[in-house]
Amino acid sequence: MTDQALNPNGTPAGADAPAAPEPDTAPAPAKARARRRRSASAGSPTRKGPAPEAPSAAVESGPEQPPAKDAEPSSATGPKAERTAAGPDAEPEPESESESAPDTPAARPAKAERTAAVAPGTENGSGADTGADVEADPQPDPTPHRKADPKADPKAGTAPAAPSDVGAGAARPVSRTGEVTVRVGAAVWAGAQGEGQFVGRERELAELRGEIGRPGLGKQGKGRARVLLVAGRPGVGRTALALRLAEDLADDYPDGQVFLRMTSPEGEPVPAEQAVRALRRALARTPGADGSAAPVTPAAPAPAAPSGGPAATSRKTLLVLDDVLRADQLDGLIPDAPGSLVVVTSDGPLPGVPDVRPCTLGGLDTPAAVELLAHSIGSTRVTCDPRAAEALVQEIGGHPTALRLVAAWLAARPTLSVADAATRLRTVSADAPAAPSAEADRTAPLRAAAQGELVRSFRLVYEDVPQTAARMLRLLSLAPAGMVDAQVASALAGCSVAAAQSTLDDFVGGALLAPGPVTGDELPPQYRLPGCFEPLLRGLLESRDRPEEVRLARARMLERTVRLLLSCGSALVRMRLPDDGPRSLSFDSPATAAEWLRSRLPALLASARVAVADGDLDTLARRLIAAQVQALAAFPGGNAMAAEQYELHGLVLDVAERRGLDREKAAALINLGDLDAAAGRSDRALDRYRAALGAARKCDDAEAEGRVLEALGGTYQERHDPQRAADWYGRALALRQERGETFHEARLHGRIGALFTYDGRYGPALREWRAAAGAYRRLADLGAQARALTEAARVQEYAGYPEDALRTCRDALYWARKAGERRLEGAILLRLADTLDRLGDPSGATVQRAAANRLLSEGESAPN
Repeated sequence: MTDQALNPNGTPAGADAPAAPEPDTAPAPAKARARRRRSASAGSPTRKGPAPEAPSAAVESGPEQPPAKDAEPSSATGPKAERTAAGPDAEPEPESESESAPDTPAARPAKAERTAAVAPGTENGSGADTGADVEADPQPDPTPHRKADPKADPKAGTAPAAPSDVGAGAARPVSRTGEVTVRVGAAVWAGAQGEGQFVGRERELAELRGEIGRPGLGKQGKGRARVLLVAGRPGVGRTALALRLAEDLADDYPDGQVFLRMTSPEGEPVPAEQAVRALRRALARTPGADGSAAPVTPAAPAPAAPSGGPAATSRKTLLVLDDVLRADQLDGLIPDAPGSLVVVTSDGPLPGVPDVRPCTLGGLDTPAAVELLAHSIGSTRVTCDPRAAEALVQEIGGHPTALRLVAAWLAARPTLSVADAATRLRTVSADAPAAPSAEADRTAPLRAAAQGELVRSFRLVYEDVPQTAARMLRLLSLAPAGMVDAQVASALAGCSVAAAQSTLDDFVGGALLAPGPVTGDELPPQYRLPGCFEPLLRGLLESRDRPEEVRLARARMLERTVRLLLSCGSALVRMRLPDDGPRSLSFDSPATAAEWLRSRLPALLASARVAVADGDLDTLARRLIAAQVQALAAFPGGNAMAAEQYELHGLVLDVAERRGLDREKAAALINLGDLDAAAGRSDRALDRYRAALGAARKCDDAEAEGRVLEALGGTYQERHDPQRAADWYGRALALRQERGETFHEARLHGRIGALFTYDGRYGPALREWRAAAGAYRRLADLGAQARALTEAARVQEYAGYPEDALRTCRDALYWARKAGERRLEGAILLRLADTLDRLGDPSGATVQRAAANRLLSEGESAPN
């Protein structure tokens, strides 16, 4: 395989795997068009008006096919912005030297009732994606079993909602942003609980309520919040039970309620320090009962976590930590507030957490399970044969998710009796499909295996799904972060967007998919693949699909994601792509594009990780990351995306080191160093820059080397070390002079001159500013020349030579007039007046100030 590197702006060339042609624009049969009239927004986002020429991180656009190979590579964005007020482009008024503050995520207003959604490194809400009609292609319609029509059979009831690791009620998934989901506020519990009916679990709820006030906390637990643990295998309803408990108790904890998802989309445990940062941001935006912010004060903060501060012993907060895999994930998350409560869900006990009695969940009791079945298929069918209903739920063992699957399957077959369903279920094997290979899952954490009741119910439903739809369902296990929409399903299955949307609707009706985060009217819906189904589908995928077909499906999905990201970035900056492509891959407006990016961000980041981890799709992975960087750079309030950008550049670094791409490695290290410097991590930034310098010199990339040298100088300048900063700027200057880059030479003379001025070294500073003025004169940039001379006059005045400063100011005034810059001329006259005052000529100073005021007032009144 031929490796290709990225350009300095992150633009790669080439693709590692062929992408199947897009079927979205193929003519559709009339039948398919009629069938999709009921869902006019089945397609993906649409855009009207101009779209962009890609900014610095853009990648080439075009049809979804592999770009040409062997193109020259790469790299990163330029160095950091200038960090001093003084310079040839600065106003010549004498101002104190100031450091530019590092960028920080912009906080968005919290919603009513103390609701918010944030994530580590960013603060994003959930969103969605617009739809447009797309004609179906001639491929077979992968529509599985259809939902029962309530009008045709009112006794059959409605099909149940899809499982979401729920107890007895369907749980609508909360918004996922990054690797940690954070939801704040009492309204979260109702929203996360979903529309399904919650039944049973009275004994477990009473047990958990009793644990809250139980005495007997050990020494380790004194002064800390009470911790409750809900344990059980995936799908038994532990999350639904925790949310129901939190909903019931929300009024008792007025200082904030937070839900955190403690497992990443890839199934990895979220580090404690990352969760602590997200929790702090969430509670910082949540007013307490007294109107003040509610801090979280960890008992034992992780090393990378922020400092805790005094214990908020009077605070009463409620935390739900969902799907905790290890006890050390709780480090720093349990508040030092006895009045607070932490509810944890996990596969099993968590050794190391003091004084916690796990509430272990099994199946629902028979009356509750029958009630749930009646709610799903209609009470009449249960009333007609109550013993058969009891036999069915006992056959399933009361497993909530298994019961929902069978109930949805039964609701779609109104002529089938409950007894027949129980009989058929008994014939289904409880052996799980072939587990994913050990090599494929070598890094996956050990999770509890699916219970036999769930396996049998899943097999019963899956075996009745039409072949084409079953293939799509298996391929959905490849969806990044388990999040699916019509575009993802269309690319994976190689069918039209309209056909994919119809099939996804049927999967939801069949309880095989769960509704995703709530989306707006302009965006098509998202769906979530329940985690308990993922290993079953992975096993089926490995046993029934050829590896090359699976890889091609993944490549199609990633290529489609690249196209959508390019279109999104273009819409955000209101420019047109050279090739807009199908309408389903465009956006109506920048607002729609921003909402799509915000709502899809967790899945987009997961897709980048998947592409890099594959190892054989490195070129496609680089294109995907470059498109994401471009879109994030154009996103409104993009400073809030620093954590996501940092992760993306880290992935580029992984690929570059694996492939030995020094140019791309230097680019990634420069970007990472810039982000570290902006966040105030100057030590780490210096390490990144030094590593980038070595990589740039190794591949003889003089442009990257120059940027690194300047970045090193700027970082030392921020650390208030002018001597080292001047040394690194001097090295960059020598390199620019060797390359004959006069503009950069002039700019660096100005930077060094500003450093010498700040350090009180006026002689060298004056030489640097005069050299900068000479370089700008060679460039015929008269305005910049005048500014550099004004800075030279400032240095002369500081050094105690006002007469020389007066002459230099007059030279600067001459060149400013030649340049025709009226405001610059006025600013120089003000400096000239100050100099005359110091020389004892107040009348001359008054004349100069009057002239300057006239010029500046003319500039303010001039039309734009």
